Amino acid sequence: MEHITLGKFSRQLINFLLQEASALPDISSQVDFLSKQFVGIPYKESTLIGDANTGEVLVINFAGVDCFTFLDYIEALRVSKSFSAFKENLVKVRYHSGEITFEKRNHFFTDWKEFNSELIDDVTEAIAEGNTVKITKNLNEKNDRSHFLPGVPCREREITYIPSSVIDERISGMLQTGDYVGIYSERKGLDVSHVGILIRNNDALFIRHASSMHGKVVDEDFQKYISDNPGIIVMRPKA
Repeated sequence: MEHITLGKFSRQLINFLLQEASALPDISSQVDFLSKQFVGIPYKESTLIGDANTGEVLVINFAGVDCFTFLDYIEALRVSKSFSAFKENLVKVRYHSGEITFEKRNHFFTDWKEFNSELIDDVTEAIAEGNTVKITKNLNEKNDRSHFLPGVPCREREITYIPSSVIDERISGMLQTGDYVGIYSERKGLDVSHVGILIRNNDALFIRHASSMHGKVVDEDFQKYISDNPGIIVMRPKA
C-alpha cells in the first residue's frame, strides 16, 4: 500500500530532475541540486502513516516534510535515476531489512550507520579525530524506562559526536556539501534532536533543513545554528 502526494512536483518532473542530477560530476553537487528543489517546501510533521498497532504505509509526501523525511527523500533520490527506482530506494533508506513496518523503520539518525552502511559512512571521528565525545545510550528509553516509540525495541548504541565548542575553522573546513548532519541530543534515549544537510557556498557553510521555526525548508548559517546546540554527528553519502 502506498500514499503518494507530490505537491508542486510530477513524476515527469522528478524523472527530469534525476536525469539532471545524474549528469553532475560528484555526490556533493548532486545532493545540493536535489535538496535545493525542496527549499521553500512547507514543514509538516507526522506525515508517515503507521505505528506498532496498525499497518505501515509507504508514504511519499513532497508537499510537506519534516527534518527526517527530507533526508530520506534526498538520499533515496540521489541514488535513483527514475521515480520507480526512487520508490524502491526509499524503502531501503527508510526501513532496514527492506520491510515496510513501523518496527523496521529507521527512527534514529544513527540507524543509518547501523543499517544503511552501503549508502553512507559515519565520518564524525575522521573529521574531528581526538576532539570527539563517545557516549553509550539505550536508544528509545526515557528516564522513567518507558519508550519514546511504543513497540520499537530499545537499542544500546555507542554514539560519537563533535561538541560545538571544538568546531573551529579546521573542523568546519573538513565538512562537505552533501554531508548529512545530526544535532546531538543530550536527552536520555535519543541520539539527535534534528537533522539537515550541509551546503558550502564559497567560504560560507549552511545547514539546509526542514525547520519547524521557519515553517519550511531553509538554508541557515551553520556556525550560528550550531552555537546553540550541543554538537553534531556527520554522515557522508557514498559513491
